[in-house]
Amino acid sequence: MKKKYFTFSNILTWLFVAFIASMLIFPGVKAGVIRGLMTVGLFQPNVPKIDVAANTGKTAGPSLFLSGTKGQSIDIADLKGKVLFINFWATWCPPCIAEMPSIETLYSHFKNNKEVMFIMIDADNNPQKSMDFMEKNGWTIPVYFPAGNIHGDYFTGTLPTTVIVDKEGKITFKHSGTADYSNEKFKNYLEELSKQ
Repeated sequence: MKKKYFTFSNILTWLFVAFIASMLIFPGVKAGVIRGLMTVGLFQPNVPKIDVAANTGKTAGPSLFLSGTKGQSIDIADLKGKVLFINFWATWCPPCIAEMPSIETLYSHFKNNKEVMFIMIDADNNPQKSMDFMEKNGWTIPVYFPAGNIHGDYFTGTLPTTVIVDKEGKITFKHSGTADYSNEKFKNYLEELSKQ
């Protein structure tokens, strides 16, 4: 009896194996799958309630020195009076790529709000590569690079990691992993922080 290779079951198996292999080989495919899951409601950030009393005893976060694409230097500690959206990412990281459109949407919503500042930190510290990557994708969020050690309060090595710092310099939110930051709950959270 001759064995059949082109059965429906075999074709489905080959397609499944090809799909899994393409997710492992091509970061854009994996990012696209994650982005698709984000659109159906997965990967929503756990937005904390704003509790001024709970933050009363907290001290401001440590210094974090960064350099910008135009050579400017900043220290997070000098940015008191602004709400900071800080995201650690890399061009090769599929979960980072997947959440980037949602961050771009959030940035577009707040870019004219002087009370909120977006700081995308390229964990690879490769200015040319990250600027080419942002330009290729049409994203306009400001990119910065580490100019010293990064304290563990901000980043422990997991990409992506997002941190929100309130106007007093206190960390009010930290999330490691992909999240959809364009949702209304998160927008409202930043709006509330910016009005305090």
